[in-house]
Amino acid sequence: MFRRIFSGKVQGYFIRQFSVCELPQELQDIQKTCRNFANRELKPVAAALDANSRFPAEQMKNLADLGLMRVTVDTEYGGSNLNMLALSLVVEELSSGCGATGSIVSIHNCLYADMLNRLGTKQQKELFFGKYPRETIGVFALSESDAGSDVAALDTMAVKEGDCWILNGTKAWVTSAAEAKSGIVFATVDSELKHKGITAFLLDFDQAAGLKVGNPEDKLGIRASSTCSLYLENVHIPVKNVLGPIGGGFRIAMEQLDRARIGIASQALGIAQAALETAVQYAKQRKAFGQSLLELSPVRMRIAEMAVRIESARLLVRKAACEIDRNGRATKACSMAKWIASETATFAAHNCQQILGGMGYVKNMPAERYYRDARITEIYGGVTDVQKAVIAELTIGEMNA
Repeated sequence: MFRRIFSGKVQGYFIRQFSVCELPQELQDIQKTCRNFANRELKPVAAALDANSRFPAEQMKNLADLGLMRVTVDTEYGGSNLNMLALSLVVEELSSGCGATGSIVSIHNCLYADMLNRLGTKQQKELFFGKYPRETIGVFALSESDAGSDVAALDTMAVKEGDCWILNGTKAWVTSAAEAKSGIVFATVDSELKHKGITAFLLDFDQAAGLKVGNPEDKLGIRASSTCSLYLENVHIPVKNVLGPIGGGFRIAMEQLDRARIGIASQALGIAQAALETAVQYAKQRKAFGQSLLELSPVRMRIAEMAVRIESARLLVRKAACEIDRNGRATKACSMAKWIASETATFAAHNCQQILGGMGYVKNMPAERYYRDARITEIYGGVTDVQKAVIAELTIGEMNA
């Protein structure tokens, strides 16, 4: 859909037109389409998807038909050729309907499709984008049980034999692994080199004898999104499927995680916005002390704090997305956006529960799901303490320059 609407638009167009006050009409159209989709196809089923840990397969197919599973991918590979600001809006709106669906769309787009489109060779893109339909999920397998925030400590090994690399190891916390058909896997070609030995490999699950996908984790939130381990035992990957330079995996992973943090921050914004809207709607209807909750000063103060934090976080997220689109690197802005937006999601979900009282604690209202879904946004993509450390280091470095 968006490929047809926006054909001929270059990515920089949106940056030139963007202001903090108003999105250009093209982005407003994307926002409205995604908001309508969330209201129509996600909100009615979000509770059931969560309760049953059910992957939203039908919704993914419909999102792919809208061009939203390859948002930043070139049109020649079935993409919509939009930018990170557009992708941020997509994820925010979808997450307001279902945090898990927003997570699936975010991580697939930010960490797999965008990376393959940016760094893949023409042959790689033709193979991996061409083999599977647009709704097919790709994964990003970087973390390990002993190498989460400390990426340089990877144990998964890659040994070259002839025209293949042979991978052995275990990757942890892989989003959508249960449904995926392909992915980007990181391994070290020499553990002595630490981060300089890390290399990225494109993995076609159908061609990966020795690959086993573990059982999905039983998670607190985003339960419609599977999270599994990948077990690699003598998995052969052709030399042609090395993504980027040998030993260049750490650098490109860090660059891609900047984009992922915009996606996670956008997911957090969507959850926070849904929490605010639910709180206001409930407070309008609920009576206490002879008046609606909405007239009570403590409730109004909570709503004011939620609104200000959400708007502040939203501006940080859009600034980070624009910096990515303009310069390609925006590590400090992305860490700021991810930190503040994720804490805002938890804050808004908490206050939504407080306003709803007992109804905020039961499963026939969405407030408790918002809280459970919000918590992961402070954890994956780099815990909040990591974001603070990144911001501090870059800020100090700028002042000492």
